[in-house]
Amino acid sequence: MTNSTSATPTTRAGRREWTALGVLMLPLLLVSMDVSVLYFAIPAINADLRPTGTQQLWIFDVYGFVLAGLLMTMGSLGDRIGRRRLLLIGAAAFGTASVLAAYAGSAETLIAARAVLGIGGATLMPSTMALVRTMFTDPGQRAKAIGLWSGVMTGGIALGSVLSGILVEHFWWGSVFLVNLPAMLLLLALGPVLLPESRSTNPGRFDWLSVPLSMAAVLPVIYGLKEIPSEGWHLRYVVSVTVGLVFAALFVHRQRTAASPLISPALFRAHGFTPSIVLTLVSAFGMMGSALFTTQYLQSVLGKSPLQAALWSLLPSVLIGVAGPVAAQLVQKGANRGYVVAAGFAVTAAGYGMLALAGTDSLWLVLAAAGVLASGVVVVMSQLSDLAMSAAPVERAGAASSVMETGTEFGGALGMAVLGSIGTAVYRHDIPAAAPAAAHETLGGALAVAGHVPGLATAAREAFTSGMHAAAIAGALLLAGAAVAAAVSLRRVHVRDVTEGVEATEREKAAA
Repeated sequence: MTNSTSATPTTRAGRREWTALGVLMLPLLLVSMDVSVLYFAIPAINADLRPTGTQQLWIFDVYGFVLAGLLMTMGSLGDRIGRRRLLLIGAAAFGTASVLAAYAGSAETLIAARAVLGIGGATLMPSTMALVRTMFTDPGQRAKAIGLWSGVMTGGIALGSVLSGILVEHFWWGSVFLVNLPAMLLLLALGPVLLPESRSTNPGRFDWLSVPLSMAAVLPVIYGLKEIPSEGWHLRYVVSVTVGLVFAALFVHRQRTAASPLISPALFRAHGFTPSIVLTLVSAFGMMGSALFTTQYLQSVLGKSPLQAALWSLLPSVLIGVAGPVAAQLVQKGANRGYVVAAGFAVTAAGYGMLALAGTDSLWLVLAAAGVLASGVVVVMSQLSDLAMSAAPVERAGAASSVMETGTEFGGALGMAVLGSIGTAVYRHDIPAAAPAAAHETLGGALAVAGHVPGLATAAREAFTSGMHAAAIAGALLLAGAAVAAAVSLRRVHVRDVTEGVEATEREKAAA
């Protein structure tokens, strides 16, 4: 059986815990939505605040950069001071920053508010997952709860852009931030009543040196990988990624030698934890790599307006809410977890295969491909999250969650960089040599000058679709390989195994 109970006593969650989960889902949804919530608001922000080009980039990117850079720090901090306490502090910061952003009178103020939103988001994401680990000790219930968590997290990104378009159409741009307030106030009111407090009983001293090391490892890599799809493999982006990797090596060395590390190496020695992190990264690679193409396809190839494209993109999200719970149910009924994860990767690869068959007028095929792909991703992420969180002892749940979410950030950025580069290379190869220089850069550049060059628009759309085909084939091959890797590495990993393994490791470390 793949779902043996843990070696530690378990208690089935009741109405209180499931109600608390519902409360936790609201801030989680908003944190994920804030990644894309500025999509339609930026023209109004430009007209009102008149940011420079650099300031506009920071308005977009500072939230994601700060969030990614602080995830590991906040996960470890929650283990020390209490996950509920950190969650409520983060909710207060997120709500306050939302008001500041909504009424920002300058670009600088909005950038600062977005940075604080990133700090708040970094506290909320690992805290919610760690609290799920604390509240749901029964393996079956925990798997269902984490499946819902994964579905909300994935769906929020798609919902953010749509909500932004609707709000900006009827209100002013600041409303995209004020929508955060009701959920945060609800969390602050009900959190102390419904959520249990939990923290490590013996956390040790907080390792302050690891904080700048973790940020120096994460931020340059994320920055470089995010810029490569649009700007190409320029030296400064390659250097940025290289510098980040050097600091990553220093961070790992610090964790292995520090008396009280930010991220305990014992987590990675637990049976199943490391494969879960690596495979989560690959899954995020597939999710974000495909989104890079489908969003451009809907707008630039099919000619949909941004709002129309966002509304169409909601259709594939319908399957997301079903995939995670169905996967959890399969495992509960005896299906091997490794094979379920492998099936999720295979489904994701099939979605990429469908994307490789799309023409320049294949709306329904692309939407179906996106739905199949997203369903596979949620199956994979929900099962891997459950496996990793089961491997982590309760006192390190925040750190374990932050490692998974940092891996997701890395995987998403890597997917956009690698698949985006493949698509761009094919596009530039297929675009007519006589086309203007702008047309050789991007599809958007080609469409901007297409009125002066007969046939350029059609050629550019075909070239982009060819690039999408090449990237989709590469993605399908990678994910098919991940399916094999998951079946091999996880087929003998059970919840009992990982729980007992990490507890034994912790006992050995304490005895030493």
